[in-house]
Amino acid sequence: MNTITKRLFPSISKFLLKYHVNNRTFSSVKNVSNNNKEIIVLGHRNPDTDAITAAIVYSDFLRQMNINAKAYRLGDLNNETKFILKTIDIKEPEMLPDNIPNGTEIALVDHNESQQSMKNLNKMRVTHVIDHHKLGDLTTSDPIYIRIEPVGCTATILTKLYCENNLNIDQKMAFLLISAILSDTLHFRSPTTTNDDRKILEYLIPLAKIDDITSHAKQMFEAKSDLQGFSSQQILLLDYKTYSFNNETWGIGTGETCNIKKMLERKDELLKEMHEEKKRNNLKGILFSMIDIIKEKNLTLIPDDIEEKVVRQAFKVDIKNHIADLGSRVSRKKQIIPALEEYFHRQS
Repeated sequence: MNTITKRLFPSISKFLLKYHVNNRTFSSVKNVSNNNKEIIVLGHRNPDTDAITAAIVYSDFLRQMNINAKAYRLGDLNNETKFILKTIDIKEPEMLPDNIPNGTEIALVDHNESQQSMKNLNKMRVTHVIDHHKLGDLTTSDPIYIRIEPVGCTATILTKLYCENNLNIDQKMAFLLISAILSDTLHFRSPTTTNDDRKILEYLIPLAKIDDITSHAKQMFEAKSDLQGFSSQQILLLDYKTYSFNNETWGIGTGETCNIKKMLERKDELLKEMHEEKKRNNLKGILFSMIDIIKEKNLTLIPDDIEEKVVRQAFKVDIKNHIADLGSRVSRKKQIIPALEEYFHRQS
């Protein structure tokens, strides 16, 4: 049994030891695939670093489990993710084709809501879900392998899966896993960070052979902050998800940066693009949070009266010049969406 499993999760060590045979833990990961055809591994639309790296890493994990799998993507890569893949010399996943046959086996990583996933997901056969978000609307006709944990990053869960199954994590996979944890937790600045994330990162450092984690995180965040040549639509959709509140759809985007002044210079064009996005997709509302990674500060753009009303009441803040200062609320998952859900629940 892997030493990290014993050290981090002693409560399950005896159970795993009991079922440990031929240097491999029995795993139900293999029980849900009905054929030898390729399983498609997907992160969410408008993918961030965790979504892309999780797809690459989980497909590697499945192949080590003798399951045919391939990573795909549902959107363009941001500059941070491009920097990471270029540094470790890994090709970006192919864009998912439009003509995926009905019934194709799909593994979802870093999401479990249909509106954040591929089109026609309901016509596919979802076999695996590895995620760290709240349960969404996903339903399946057959039992599936599902692993959702309240941690800061999907990469933390994936590392546990390798360890529990006594599988090798090579340097490139370790590099991707570390980079995803740093990205999703804002190098442990985010309130989503857990002790598991910290311990897993510590375990991965010698495997990834990264000499200076702080320097690597800084380079990642600087790459993410470089928006030169990006259109306002590209910036808005860099890390953008849709949510249903009282059966009405809202778009919530975030832009993480080391230079919030540069992003603020594009406020007017971003507000215009937010209006266009609302019309294009018949949204009830739309918000875009500019997150200062270093100062841990959130300035959220408010395009219309309806968003202003909701944000005033949900967060108890004032709005000036279409900007709401949401203070240190830097996590959409843990600080923004729950507050909005609570507000809309009161209105229902």
